Amino acid sequence: MSILEQFLPAFLEEVVGDRFGRYSKYIIQDRAIPDVRDGLKPVQRRILYAMYDAGNTPDKQYRKSAKTVGDVMGNYHPHGDSSIYEGMVRMAQPWKMGHVLVDGHGNWGSLDDDPAAAMRYTEARLSNIAMELLRDIEKRTVLFKDNFDNSAKEPVVLPARYPNLLVNGVSGISAGFATEIPTHNLREVIDACIALMEKPDLALEDLMKIVRGPDFPTGGLIMGEEGIREAYQTGKGRIYIRSKSFIDDLKGGRQQIVITEIPYQVVKARLVTAMENIRLEKRVEGIAEVRDESGRNGLRIVVELKKDADAQGILAYLLKKTDLQVTYNFNMVAIVNKTPRQLGLKDILSAYIEHQREVVTYRTKFDLEKAEDRAHVVEGLVKALNLLDEIIATIKASKNRQDAQNNLVEKFTFSERQADAILTLQLYRLTNLEITSLEKELKEVMKRIAYLRSILDSGKKLIGVIKEELLEIREKYGIDRRSDIQGEVEELKVNLEVIVPAEDVFVTLSHDGYIKRTSKLSFTRSGGELGNAGVKEGDVIRSLLDVNTIDQLLLFTRKGQYYQLPVHLIPEFKWKDTGTAVVNVVPIPKDDSIVSIIPVKDFEEAERSIVFVTRRGQVKRTELKEYKSTRSTAIAAVKLGEGDEVIRVGISDNSKELILVSSQGMCIRFAENEVNAMGRVAAGVRGIQLKDEDEIIAAEWVSGDEGEVLVLTELGYAKRSLLLEYPVQGRGGKGVATFEFKEGKRVRSNGEKLIGAFYCKEERELVFITASGAHLTASTEKAPIEDRKSTGKSIAAVDKKDIIAAVFARTDV
Repeated sequence: MSILEQFLPAFLEEVVGDRFGRYSKYIIQDRAIPDVRDGLKPVQRRILYAMYDAGNTPDKQYRKSAKTVGDVMGNYHPHGDSSIYEGMVRMAQPWKMGHVLVDGHGNWGSLDDDPAAAMRYTEARLSNIAMELLRDIEKRTVLFKDNFDNSAKEPVVLPARYPNLLVNGVSGISAGFATEIPTHNLREVIDACIALMEKPDLALEDLMKIVRGPDFPTGGLIMGEEGIREAYQTGKGRIYIRSKSFIDDLKGGRQQIVITEIPYQVVKARLVTAMENIRLEKRVEGIAEVRDESGRNGLRIVVELKKDADAQGILAYLLKKTDLQVTYNFNMVAIVNKTPRQLGLKDILSAYIEHQREVVTYRTKFDLEKAEDRAHVVEGLVKALNLLDEIIATIKASKNRQDAQNNLVEKFTFSERQADAILTLQLYRLTNLEITSLEKELKEVMKRIAYLRSILDSGKKLIGVIKEELLEIREKYGIDRRSDIQGEVEELKVNLEVIVPAEDVFVTLSHDGYIKRTSKLSFTRSGGELGNAGVKEGDVIRSLLDVNTIDQLLLFTRKGQYYQLPVHLIPEFKWKDTGTAVVNVVPIPKDDSIVSIIPVKDFEEAERSIVFVTRRGQVKRTELKEYKSTRSTAIAAVKLGEGDEVIRVGISDNSKELILVSSQGMCIRFAENEVNAMGRVAAGVRGIQLKDEDEIIAAEWVSGDEGEVLVLTELGYAKRSLLLEYPVQGRGGKGVATFEFKEGKRVRSNGEKLIGAFYCKEERELVFITASGAHLTASTEKAPIEDRKSTGKSIAAVDKKDIIAAVFARTDV
């Protein structure tokens, strides 16, 4: 036979699927997921049983951990010694277990995630409560199976005389399944078991009055009653664990934050490092020092603050930005009948109670067999003592021990078991006192047999035994609750003043899209003039804002998007520096640009609205609070029609009037309150009725009759008309003419369209940018005051081949 003929063809996916399926089954059932009955993973069960079998119990001396690991690896768990020792270490750490199952002696690690010493250095023995998991195991209460090499037997599950799965919790990851069950209070869990045994149809709400929630060994404050309820109902839910802390007053008006308990599974050293990094990076103003003062008296982390620092604000920031507060996600998965299942609280307790019924039933049967055997023997002895002389004669007449046993069985109808007991009877047992004591023992044994039979015959009595034994454990090992529970999840609000020192600054945006934040000191030192601002060659400052570092900026774009930008996040530059491209600060696409920047101190300010004007004459008003966001990406600000774009965004108190000016010289003035407040992404309403080829080029807010309206053409012709020449009309009309274009071959053109309009109550400087990129300036005072429908006068010398492309009014500092 050739080598190839010895192999069978197979599809790779079938082979891999079969192998991985078997591997997954092993991982789930025999490694990572605990059994619902005793709450132990196989390695934990094997460690505890190996220690019990070797007599490594609480009443004996500590024994080297390496010996236990060797026993477990050699007899039950054919895997690496490190995985066994890690399982043993976890069971000995009081900050991970509700009640430790291994009583460790030596260095078993710390809350700072320090590793335990090597197994050759540490010693261990079973803890007292671990004995309750193993109690009655020798009474055939649980099934045993062959170990990996059929050289010994190991328990399939432990009797677990208390609900260990909930008391000590578990965490594990397997193929396709993970489990995360928190620790609970022993007293509460036992009380819930007893309540469920007394009333099997008990509602979850009633159970939750007993088991209020998890109880972590590290204490802390648990928030989220709804998450606990959901977890106890379905097996999945989320809670928040917050450190316990208080604010301590020091001398000289200073304060310090003292943390006494941290969340479960948080590494203390990493937490302290994270808080120290916040201090070093100055992400919060006011932290002077972070110290770990933990010692024999328990955990204590101190955050010392500078004078006049906002202690509550800094604490809120630390809770939000570090592991002083964490989320904990329940995922209560356990093995039930060799299958992983997601379980609620009632399911886990019911499975445990069913396990205890079996354990106590098997134990009672075992005890009954022993008692019946003893009763049988004592009955024989009592009968023998009443026929003593005849029995002695029969024994003396027998050839040997076997013959004597046979003769006793035949002559007196003793059973072989009774005959054997008679032959081993010692002579002192023939005294009157011993005869009386045997009769007394027989009565007691018969009484015990009746009691054991009554337990097996009555389910109620069986439950009574379980309850009684649970109450003994509750009394002996119960401890007070360590974690407090708060129903509502307290929202963490961090005032910006805590993170950022409040400072008045200037923010500038140039025509080419360069932004910077500058201190007022730098501005003053550079001459204190807008013209001295640093810009690239050919660029010009378009917007200058006098704001505070704790303010927010709303950046609105041509395409109807907006970005919320905190002022303190804008990079700081000197006044004569160019700044940075705005795309480096907010992710604006290349085909979009900023049309308006609105500074906001308080989004909840009453009667404040954002007003949008689009090129097609649409107007929309939305309350300011609708634009509050925590996102740094683009957010829809207004719905635009096809081919439309935003030309102006302003902030309003809804008490003014709005003037819209079109490129063909039409203008409308209407009251803002004609535009009702709408949702953030609404499209708005018609502000003016435009001809097909016309479009809006400017929008200005006005009130009263003071001031003038200045309009400007692409050839630099401008004029001012008194505001009272523009009547207030209804929104949506055609408006009135505001400029007259000169036409004809012999007439010098004053332009073909308007490109800008401004409301002037005092002199303003206009900046013109031509198609070639040249910059021109002119005062609004150069434009003559004329009738509303007039031709204007040139205020900027512009070539027809290099017309004005954009115009804006420079802000006064």
